[in-house]
Amino acid sequence: MRRLIGFPCGNETLVGTIDEAAGSTGLLIVSGGNEIRSGAHRGMALLAARVAAELGAPVLRYDRRGVGDSTGLNSGYEGSGPDIAAAAATFRTEVPQLTRILAFGNCDAATALALFHEHAGIDALLLANPWVTEEHDALPPAAAIRARYAERVKDPRQWARLFRGEVDFSKLFRGLSKITETRSQHGTDVSERLATAMADAEIPVTILTAARDNTAVAFREAWETPTFAPARERAKITARDTASHSFAGEEDKAWLFAKIDQALSDLNRR
Repeated sequence: MRRLIGFPCGNETLVGTIDEAAGSTGLLIVSGGNEIRSGAHRGMALLAARVAAELGAPVLRYDRRGVGDSTGLNSGYEGSGPDIAAAAATFRTEVPQLTRILAFGNCDAATALALFHEHAGIDALLLANPWVTEEHDALPPAAAIRARYAERVKDPRQWARLFRGEVDFSKLFRGLSKITETRSQHGTDVSERLATAMADAEIPVTILTAARDNTAVAFREAWETPTFAPARERAKITARDTASHSFAGEEDKAWLFAKIDQALSDLNRR
């Protein structure tokens, strides 16, 4: 059964949805960006229903302050620590048999969970395509631009396009400028904080990436730097060969569901 709940976060009210099930290990889904709890194309709502029905795990999704049905000011993922803590506490209250919580988030929700899970009573993290950049322009992350240019340099068709004058040079120069400005940076403040949080985590951390997604490309580049060396010793990472940031294709959905199933099973065995 699915039911709607409201619960406090400071002086504001968050609205959430619980998909009920009998299991004692639950899944907390944290939305990324300014996305509402149902997810793009209702993806998170469908995922929650399937997890509850097929895996027997209760699921809570919610809108953080200032997003969707919840009241308050939207302060972005950087200000979402209290929302995560309030949701986890409410999950335990609303589902009395709950003894363990697996938290799942994509993009900046993954980063928020890594940064703020410590005081939320969460028992394991499943993080998809964590956000590591502070870049705010309309271009993809510098790491994704580098990866794309590296592929094109090897493609004879792209050289033919260049010689025929079919290349947008203004876009090319903007991309090259971004690479030049950021190439020497081994990590932004966000990535350094994320690396520290992952290395210091006292609970299991599993990372999922969509290998050809721009956000994932930026994360994988950061992941291989010395900054993340301590985190690499603690966290598990696996990639899906897809460009879908939210694992939206049918095969991608099945892969994500299998990873959630595995993470819930691992947590049940602890």
